[in-house]
Amino acid sequence: MEQITLASVRDSPLSVDEVLTAVQDPRAGGTAVFIGTVRDHDHGRDVARLGYSAHPTVEASLRSVMEKVLADTSVPGRSVVRLAAVHRVGDLEIGDLAVVVAASAEHREEAFAACRRLIDDLKAQVPIWKHQAFADGDDEWVGAP
Repeated sequence: MEQITLASVRDSPLSVDEVLTAVQDPRAGGTAVFIGTVRDHDHGRDVARLGYSAHPTVEASLRSVMEKVLADTSVPGRSVVRLAAVHRVGDLEIGDLAVVVAASAEHREEAFAACRRLIDDLKAQVPIWKHQAFADGDDEWVGAP
């Protein structure tokens, strides 16, 4: 049975329900979800708008990160059952969902650990870059090479 049930980067609105459905499994006793939303500020500055861009290999990179999370967080008898992740690209508004990740596992401890590791590794390793425009007219790229 496939453990990575959803690994997608898209320019359309994200659905928490889609991600939750992707990690449902009768073996899972716990499910952890992280939802990242566009906020109206960053480092004390008002954000007017932002957009995300991604490298063409982004989905392969995302899947590779997810495979590593599975390998590192599953232990016999307490394994992670399923992982799912979606990230949005394009122009987003304040309050829009930017990323949704979820992990289901036999026990809550592994679900929490896998979900936390997945969002942390996604942000650190998957080639997605954020361009923020601030209300004062300034702008910055975050995560760009």
